[in-house]
Amino acid sequence: MKFPSMKTYLTRRQFGVTGTLTTSGLAVSGFTPWTTAGAAQRSSDLAGVVDAYHVRPRAKRVIFLFMHGGPSHVDTFDYKPLLARDDGKPLPFELPPNLNAIPKLLNGPWKFSQRGQSGLWVSDLLPHMAKQADSLCVIKSMHTRGQSHGQAVGMVNTGSDNLVRPSIGAWVSYALGSQHPDLPAHMAIGPATAHGGPRNYGAAFLPAMHQATAIGSNGNFGSGKIPFLDGPEGSVDVSKQFDLVRRMNQRHLRQSGPDREIEGAIQAVNLASRMRTAAPEVFAMDQETDATRRAYGIDQKATAGFGKSCLLARRLAEAGVRFITVSSGQVWDQHSNLVDGHNRNAMATDQPIAALMDDLKKRGLWDDTLIVWGGEFGRTPVVQGKNGRDHNPQGFTVVLAGGAVKPGFEYGQTDDYGYYSLHDRVHMHDLHATILHALGIDHQRLTYRYAGRDFRLTDVHGRVVNEVLS
Repeated sequence: MKFPSMKTYLTRRQFGVTGTLTTSGLAVSGFTPWTTAGAAQRSSDLAGVVDAYHVRPRAKRVIFLFMHGGPSHVDTFDYKPLLARDDGKPLPFELPPNLNAIPKLLNGPWKFSQRGQSGLWVSDLLPHMAKQADSLCVIKSMHTRGQSHGQAVGMVNTGSDNLVRPSIGAWVSYALGSQHPDLPAHMAIGPATAHGGPRNYGAAFLPAMHQATAIGSNGNFGSGKIPFLDGPEGSVDVSKQFDLVRRMNQRHLRQSGPDREIEGAIQAVNLASRMRTAAPEVFAMDQETDATRRAYGIDQKATAGFGKSCLLARRLAEAGVRFITVSSGQVWDQHSNLVDGHNRNAMATDQPIAALMDDLKKRGLWDDTLIVWGGEFGRTPVVQGKNGRDHNPQGFTVVLAGGAVKPGFEYGQTDDYGYYSLHDRVHMHDLHATILHALGIDHQRLTYRYAGRDFRLTDVHGRVVNEVLS
């Protein structure tokens, strides 16, 4: 594939230009090729829009499998032989300050094995993902800000541990728009209502249209439909309601003059109106074969909920949604009863995730999809209480997959017991920079002027981890 010279890439000034279309379209950034006039007729091949990218794009979309609560890296992907050898012994170095943990090492019961031709270490806790080892890119040296869930959840979703900032999905929506003219670019399936709630998939100061359209909550798939899309129960003519809201917003805009928030609301209403035609087909999962539904575990109680969420994520990706978050709910937070809790959580998510990967491969979506698996932090290698693990932002694992990253590859390292990120450290800002880079976006040039300065997802930090990219 031939890519344009650097002179064709957008400047910051060009990037920030916006325009307003009629109700048949959306107000979009100058960087949004898919929702301009005639978008429905445009090819979705990357070769048709490479002149709008900062760097060569490796992926068209992201599916973020958010394991809310923090799965234990030392019980999943970060094998530590010394942890098994020294189980029950004191941690041989100093703990981080102010942690409520007994400094005795705790080895989990799950056996680690090298998997596939790549030899990646994966534990028996995730047998289905273990079979995908040759497709996984495991970053073992993550670290982040925030000892509490609220802080760390904010970091992984928005790049800030204490301020209201646009979510990464909102930034992607703002930068690239949707590949479908009648669907949003950003959707969240089963997002949490706690630890920041809607702020973690919101748009903050970006135009309102870039916040996620939410399906269900707290890891629950719910009805599998977009709430209120068809209006209040008993509504006769929803189109009249949309027209009324649109006219009211436009009148308000005329009275106030240019206003980003009002313009964003108008865009969101216009999109919602058009979604009434496009969304039902995408959400019609009864069109899937019985074999597909079984593969995702929809026929089993333990996996049905997350299986539906993953299947919907595939359908949304196929339809052109750019950034899809699938949340497991707050279930990986085992301060006690580690074994039962992690077994239950793995049982619910492992099979659907592996099925999603296989499905993307079969449907030709694998090479241009970036999958991100992980929580807001990891868990300590020392015991908390009798049989639990505390939060560990100092060192943990995130798994990437898809055509944008090296398959069967691991990067970085924690210490001998898995407490601290030690070699080739990757901060959450670095992960965000890398995700944007895979989509063709320079994280330093993706900015939005607000309150007198240019903001970006990575603030003033972040480096692209080129070592993991394909």
